[in-house]
Amino acid sequence: MGYLYPLSEYLRPWKVACLLAALALLIIGSLFSPAPDWDVPITFIMGIATYVTAPPTVRVLFEKKWRLLPVAAVATWLSVDGFYALYWHLRDPAVLALMRSANAQASLPLYGLCGIACVYRGSLKELVTEVRSAFRPRGSG
Repeated sequence: MGYLYPLSEYLRPWKVACLLAALALLIIGSLFSPAPDWDVPITFIMGIATYVTAPPTVRVLFEKKWRLLPVAAVATWLSVDGFYALYWHLRDPAVLALMRSANAQASLPLYGLCGIACVYRGSLKELVTEVRSAFRPRGSG
C-alpha cells in the first residue's frame, strides 16, 4: 500500500529533528502548564502516534484517496483522542472527564500541522529546491 510510509521516511534527519523539537516544546509546556492532563507520558504517546500517522493521513486527503478515508479517520482519532482517553481512563478518570473536550480542540489542529509539515517525501534539500522552483518567476532560469 503506497500510503504507508516506509521506515526511511520516518528516519529522515529533518523529520526526526522536527519530532524532537516538537516533543521538547510539548515537554516544556507540560512542565509549566497548569492543565492537569498535560504530562510527559501523554506528550510522548500522542506525539509519537501523531508523527507516525499524520503524514499518511494528510496524504490521503491531499490525494483524495477516499477509499482510505476510514483508515485515515481511525488513525486520526487514535492519535488525537483514543490514546489520550485510554491513558487518562487508566491514570485518572476524573481528569479525563474534565479535560477531554479541551484536549481534542487543541490536538486536532496540531495533528494537521504535523501531517502537513512532514507529508513531503524527500530530503530537506529536495524540499527547499522544489519550494524555490515553485516561487521562481516563469521564464527565469
